[in-house]
Order: sequence, then structure tokens, then C-alpha cells
Amino acid sequence: MPDTPPSSLLAHGASQLAGVTVDAYNAELRSPEGFVGDRASKRAFQAILDDWRERVRKVGEDPFGDAPSEDLRKKELDKLLVEGDAEAAGVLHGVIEEFSQEFAQVIRRFLRLKSWKGTERIVVGGGLRQSRIGELSIGRTAVILKADGVEVELKPIRYPSDHAGLIGSVHLVPSWMLAGHDSILAVDIGGSNIRTGIVEPRLKKKADLSEATVGRFELWRHCDDSPARNDAVARLIEMLTDLIKRAAKDELKLAPFIGIGCPGVIRPDGTIDRGGQNLPGNWEVKSFNLPQLLREAIPKIGDHDTVVVMHNDAVVQGLSELPFMQDVKHWGVLTIGTGLGNARFTNREDGKEAEKNAKK
Repeated sequence: MPDTPPSSLLAHGASQLAGVTVDAYNAELRSPEGFVGDRASKRAFQAILDDWRERVRKVGEDPFGDAPSEDLRKKELDKLLVEGDAEAAGVLHGVIEEFSQEFAQVIRRFLRLKSWKGTERIVVGGGLRQSRIGELSIGRTAVILKADGVEVELKPIRYPSDHAGLIGSVHLVPSWMLAGHDSILAVDIGGSNIRTGIVEPRLKKKADLSEATVGRFELWRHCDDSPARNDAVARLIEMLTDLIKRAAKDELKLAPFIGIGCPGVIRPDGTIDRGGQNLPGNWEVKSFNLPQLLREAIPKIGDHDTVVVMHNDAVVQGLSELPFMQDVKHWGVLTIGTGLGNARFTNREDGKEAEKNAKK
């Protein structure tokens, strides 16, 4: 992870944020077979399901029929698990067990990293989490780790995956910028989807942002369209422009801020160093700067110049949990999607707590 100037809380990919220090993100663990994180991704889950189906087909009929595994939606699988054919449910239980064993091995590798030492809790997000099968996989992985004496708590991220990566953006914006405003624009870019939304911090309800919520929301599944990079950016700008119009109609006071979560290692200037290989087109070339393009397309929000801050998507998704992580010091996030996103945090002490500890 590149060094980031600690002086500015508005730097792209910053390691020092208002509430946490980002100890590490986008760790690319390798094994002889490739990236370790690939063993606990959505593709890995589908590959395990394919393998189980193939084994069953050798001695009988496939309980899932002829549909390719990638076409089986999470809701369909959840239904089969609870009330479907017993053999299909049996296959899914086998898949969950095998995936959970792999996931537990991946977590062990992360916990051996110097930057992940002492991690007390890991929240798990991403698309797979938003299903009963995902929840069972997380729960089974937690049991495997506990049975092996690994002292780390594993929990599903509390927000729906479509919202967590947007809500986390409120922790990228300094509190002074929210003064006089009741909402911000947020973007969550993934290997399959681009999400945009209006996030309402609801500071009057809870100053710690624990009541933040997503109001208006748009999702574009770009992997179905295979757009060129410029077309993807144009569509994103259109989505944001539509949300600005909706905010005005809803009489929301948008802060002049756009928070972005994007895969990869984010340089301080807003370009992507590496890790953007699943995005439409080449996003890693130094001449491509998404925050700059958005500022040029949307120079003002209301009467103020637009500020755009971009960070890694797993970091931003993890930040949605920050208000609920105050009972631990070191915690992390793993997001199961096209790949395995990852980030590790240390909570920062506020002024009173730092003074209290200094007197001990």
C-alpha cells in the first residue's frame, strides 16, 4: 500500500482517517496455485458447486438440472436449502462445508500477516454475504476457526451489500463538510456492478453515524454490458447527475462531496496503482483519474465546488461498520465478491481517550 500524506483527511487512499488508521488493504497473498484470496471468492464458491454437481452426475441426475452454476441465483439456492429437494440441499451443505474450510484457511493466512496481527474481529461483506447460504458459510467458518483455537470473531457485515459500500463513504468526509447538509453522494464500484446512492448521515439521530442510511439508490450491472472504460465513466456520471436531480426534488441538502469505493490500491493523486483488473477497460494506466473526471463533469454541487475522495472498495465497505467496532481496537473486513477484498483497521483514540491513556 503506498504511503499517503497523513496531514489531509481528504487524500485519496489515505491511511489516516477521522476514526481509524487503515493498517493495510488489498493484500495480495500468493500460493503456488495463485492468489490465496481466489480460494474464497464468488467464483470459488461456484467452482466448488460445479465440482459437487459433476460428482453427483456420475452416478445419477443432477438435482439442479441443466442450469449452469453461475446462472443459479442466491435466492433460488436459499430456497432449495430450506424447502427444496433434499438431494439438492445435501449438495449445498457439502458446498458450504468445503467453501468454509477454504475460507478458514484464507483467514489463517491473513492473520499471519504482520499488518493483521492482533485482529480481534473480522466482518464479512460482499455479494455472497447477502444470502442464507453466505451467512451459513460465515457461521461455519467461524466455528472451524474457534474449534482450532483461532481467537478471532467472525461476523456478517450488518448492512446489505448494496448499501454497505455506499454508507462507508460518510466516514471519508470530514464532519465540518457535513455542516448545513443532510446527505452526500456515494459510489461503489465492483467487478460486476456499479452502485450509486444518496447517503443520509442522520447526525441528529446519532452523532457516531450509526444511523446512516441509503435513500435513493441505483445499480448498473456493467458486466452484462461489457462497456469500454469511457462508456462506463459516462454512465456513472449520468447516474450521479440523476441522483443530484432527485435530491433536489426530495429537498435534500447535498454536501459538495462524492465518496468512491473502488477496487485496487489507490494512489494519493486518485489513480489506481494495481488491483483494478476486473473493471471495464484499463483503469490502472496513470493517465486515467476517475476523481478528476467526476470533478470536471460535476464541478459544483449546489453553490460549492465538488470534492471527490476515492478509497479502496473493501476499506469503504468496512468503514460502514466503524460505529459498531468501538468495543475492539484492531479489526478487519473481508468482502466476498468477484475477488476477495480485504482491509485491516485500528481504531483511533479521540482526544479525551488519548489524554486519559497518557495519564496512566
